Amino acid sequence: MRLHRLTVTAFGPFGGTQTVDFDELSAAGLFLLHGPTGAGKTSVLDAVCYALYGSVPGARQGGGQSTALRSDHAAQATRTEVTLDLTVAGRRLEITRQPPWERPKKRGTGTTLDKAQTWLREYDSTAGTWKDLSRSHQEIGEEITQLLGMSREQFCQVVLLPQGDFARFLRADAEARGKLLGRLFDTRRFADVEKRLAERRRATEAQVRDGDAALLADAHRMQQAAGDAMRLPDLAPGEPGLAEAVLGAAAVARSTAREQLTVAECGLAAAESAQAATARALDDVRELARLQRRFAEARERAALLEERTEAYREAQKRMERARKAEAVAPALDLRETADAEHRRAAAAEARARALLPETFADAGAAGLAAAARRAAEELGGLDSARRAERRLAELLDERAGLDRQERADADVLQEAEAWLDGWEETRTGLQAGVDSAQQAASLAEQLAVRREPARQRLKAARLRDQLAEDTNKAVEQVRTAQEEALRAKQHWLDLKEQRLTGIAAELAANLADGEPCAVCGATEHPAPARKVAGHVDREAEEHALAAYQRADEQRAENERNLGVVREALAAATAEASDTPTEQLDREVEELEEQYAQARRGAAELHAAQERLRQAGHEYERRVAARQEAAVRSAARVGHRERLESERAALEEELDRARGALDSVAARAAQLERRTALLTDAADAARAAEDTAQRLKDADARLADAAFRAGFDTPRDAAAALLDDAAHRELQRRLDAWQNEEAAVRAVLAEADTAAAARQQPADLASAQFAADTAARRLRDAASAHDAAARRCAELDRLSARATASVRRLAPLRAEYDRVARMAGLTAGTSADNERRMRLESYVLAARLEQVAAAATVRLRRMSSGRYTLVHSDDRTGRGRSGLGLHVVDAWTGRERDTATLSGGETFFASLALALGLADVVTDEAGGVRLDTLFIDEGFGSLDDQTLDEVLDVLDSLRERDRSVGIVSHVPDLRRRIHAQLEVVKGRSGSVLRQRGVG
Repeated sequence: MRLHRLTVTAFGPFGGTQTVDFDELSAAGLFLLHGPTGAGKTSVLDAVCYALYGSVPGARQGGGQSTALRSDHAAQATRTEVTLDLTVAGRRLEITRQPPWERPKKRGTGTTLDKAQTWLREYDSTAGTWKDLSRSHQEIGEEITQLLGMSREQFCQVVLLPQGDFARFLRADAEARGKLLGRLFDTRRFADVEKRLAERRRATEAQVRDGDAALLADAHRMQQAAGDAMRLPDLAPGEPGLAEAVLGAAAVARSTAREQLTVAECGLAAAESAQAATARALDDVRELARLQRRFAEARERAALLEERTEAYREAQKRMERARKAEAVAPALDLRETADAEHRRAAAAEARARALLPETFADAGAAGLAAAARRAAEELGGLDSARRAERRLAELLDERAGLDRQERADADVLQEAEAWLDGWEETRTGLQAGVDSAQQAASLAEQLAVRREPARQRLKAARLRDQLAEDTNKAVEQVRTAQEEALRAKQHWLDLKEQRLTGIAAELAANLADGEPCAVCGATEHPAPARKVAGHVDREAEEHALAAYQRADEQRAENERNLGVVREALAAATAEASDTPTEQLDREVEELEEQYAQARRGAAELHAAQERLRQAGHEYERRVAARQEAAVRSAARVGHRERLESERAALEEELDRARGALDSVAARAAQLERRTALLTDAADAARAAEDTAQRLKDADARLADAAFRAGFDTPRDAAAALLDDAAHRELQRRLDAWQNEEAAVRAVLAEADTAAAARQQPADLASAQFAADTAARRLRDAASAHDAAARRCAELDRLSARATASVRRLAPLRAEYDRVARMAGLTAGTSADNERRMRLESYVLAARLEQVAAAATVRLRRMSSGRYTLVHSDDRTGRGRSGLGLHVVDAWTGRERDTATLSGGETFFASLALALGLADVVTDEAGGVRLDTLFIDEGFGSLDDQTLDEVLDVLDSLRERDRSVGIVSHVPDLRRRIHAQLEVVKGRSGSVLRQRGVG
């Protein structure tokens, strides 16, 4: 990596734009960066780090993309920017970064925050121009990190050598030294291995403990099932021997449970036999008690029947009289029916006569019928008057209709006149709407012509943006393919060269005794060449050549694709020009909005024309309606006169027919009511006479039927007659008495019942107590048997599960033992790890040995051969070993701690250590060349001779084509180093000046 040019604007203490030409400063190999305290020497290095990684080193980092990087001296309208031109991995790159900027708003007051911006460009030496690679923060960060092969922390330690940090590193303990080396060499993967093994150890230990806990839980369940027959081992989960102890205790518990089950089975059989005997005895006693109760109940029922014999005979007599009275029942029903009809007819006659005038009170049925006929004849004479009355009502309705028509025509005339008065204004407004819609239609046609070209330009702009991204990707693919083709070609040429070097051995493999050599022609081959290790044959060379050809074809294909994409980009750019896509999008959107608005206006044309046409029709209709209303008004005058003449004649006729009443209808209603009343009264009088005769005939037939049935009077027969309910109840009582008598005689005649009655009373309580006692003993025996069986089954189930758990845990326990040993070994806690060195520390110790060896080369020159740095893996106190660092003093021959060095000795020792570490980290990063280094402070602690030796060592770095920048404010260095970059501070900010260059 070589720095060419650095440009900073409004960054740190620099209020304006400052430029550093590293090519001029590096020409001398060694240059000095100096200035007063606080001027901004370190800010130059911060700018380099910020350009590469987007953040500044150490405690000054502050987020990297924050606004804290902005200079307080900068003008309000000036944006902070850092641009770095450098060469890395053979590529000339330019990185520009702008942190977030809180700038004044372009409109109004206040500020707005602009996002951070980043640009990456590469110089094309063939075309002699810069080409853009990316503007993505993430892509640029990944690209720079990949090219440099170092993280920001490694870069700050290797390129920007901070002497204070290395002095602390020189005197630090193993833990602090390990943290720094871990950041530089990225040994997190070894720490991850330690962490992974520790996690696996904890996981497997937890699984083993969980398995033992489950096994112990099963053991507790077995103990609960076995009662006092099982004793658990006094062991915790994870302790050895737990599984064997649990399985042994389970076997003893199972044996004891089976013995208890055998005892319970014998007790259950004895209890079942005793319960069956007592149950049979209880059944016999219950049967004897039932028969004795049956006989006693039959004797009680017989005595009760004897007491009710008289009532039974009275009921029989009552049933006989009722059967005789049933022969008189039809005559009784006929007489009651005739009496009821006569009462209803007499009441109807009285109601009908009450509605008649007093003149008809004594009239018979014939007189009433004659009066009804006379009223009906008078009613028939009113038909002509009724027709005249109906015609008069029609004439009045017709005259009212004429009045309504006259009012309606007046309304029509008024409405038509009002509407026609505003017709001209209405027609003018509708015509204006039609004209406006026609203008909108014309505008829509004009905009429609402009829409498609605008859309095509927007489409081309979007395609241009997409093709620009595709071009960047294609450029990256071409670059990758070129690198791959170069590597494949170099590999093929290397193999080809190796094959040519060993071609003698390949030819010697085909030699045969007596046959001439293809090279020298000799037939004897006393010492043919032999193939050495790593010999390259034809097949390996051909494989390498094929790989190179494939890579070259891929490169050509990628270049062709790049050409196609660039042609498409040029075409799209030609069509869309350089107008931004956002602007074209806005223009298309505005055009579409105008077109849509014009279309909406044009869509109203048909509706406006239709409204104008309908308004014309409405005008014609209103004029016609006004004329028709005038004609109808003239015709109504003659019609009204004819109606008045006819009305006068009809009213004269009706006055004669109505008499004293208000209308003919009232007179007709009066006559109709009189006729109806006289007719109803005549019918009621005739019905009353008929029912009186039928009642007299029914009384004669009833007296004759009662005498023939044996009753003195019809009233006695009616009293003896029973209704259906009373008859059924009396018959039920007679049947119940007879059935009860038969049942009692049957029970008293049973032989077994009589025999039981002669025995002693049954002792049911004693038999029940004996049966309950036997049943209780049987239940206890069954419960004991079930409990013993369940205990055996539960112990068998839990024992099987425990055995399966032990088998399942065996491989897991073996894995835990293996993982625990490995975790302890990598963590430095195992007894096998004698030095208690962790895996990460072991790897870092190897790196520290390399650093110490590389640092010793320069330290011996700086100390005139006196000091040598060596790595020590001795333990310090009770800590762990592996990262010790000692210095060997050649004058005394002793090895001592680096903390015993003086201030100046510590400086050049830490400088040598920093340079050695830079070499090792560079090799670790893939051999990336670091052509520009910076060393920050520490030179003020050296005497003149040591300072000369240190500068000689730094000057010797030019042998590797490096340039070294020393950051210091020591005055003596200004005399010794001619190429200088001075930082001058002032009230308006610091400025940079280059001296002694060119």
